Amino acid sequence: MNMLPKYFPHLTEEQQVQFSKLEDLYTAWNAKINVISRKDIESLYERHILHSLGIAKVQEFKPGAHILDVGTGGGFPGIPLAILFPETQFYLVDVIAKKIKVVNEVAKALGLKNVKAAQRRAGTFEDRFDFVVSRAVTNMPDFVQWVRKNIAKKSIHELPNGILYLKGGDLTEELAPFPKAVTYALSDYFEETFFETKKVVYLPLKYKV
Repeated sequence: MNMLPKYFPHLTEEQQVQFSKLEDLYTAWNAKINVISRKDIESLYERHILHSLGIAKVQEFKPGAHILDVGTGGGFPGIPLAILFPETQFYLVDVIAKKIKVVNEVAKALGLKNVKAAQRRAGTFEDRFDFVVSRAVTNMPDFVQWVRKNIAKKSIHELPNGILYLKGGDLTEELAPFPKAVTYALSDYFEETFFETKKVVYLPLKYKV
């Protein structure tokens, strides 16, 4: 928890309280429904919460924006981002019902009014969003096919609407079909060794009728 104010010094008291509750909430739920690996739960703030917030270093979401989190699992990156941007609306989807149960219970316990979650498969609904976020649920070509129809037409951010994707390793081959993709190294923002190979991939996507 101590690493969050270091990188996000303008957290309100309420946000600090909400972030501080995450460890107990996820530890308790993980004992019932395994949504985070046993070893990772001990590094929750670094490997899940701070990692999720890496997206905010690339783009701060504006009030009234709508963000889709595909393959959210137990709520990452959606829940940490929803705490950080309380006036932005987040829609978290996953195909596994028990994971969505955890998301809903965590959001309820934190009093997050800007989070909706549902058991849904990407590509099966028509809702439009400013950005689609995710943590490495599949390769980029497949992911683009899943979500390209969910991009809103009007852009209100510094970056045009599109995908903000957390991924690690060498992405040269995977991103070759997408010359407009921009990669941001999280090691430029966070000093922990965990982030040495971690990246945010931004890919602008045009509205598709």
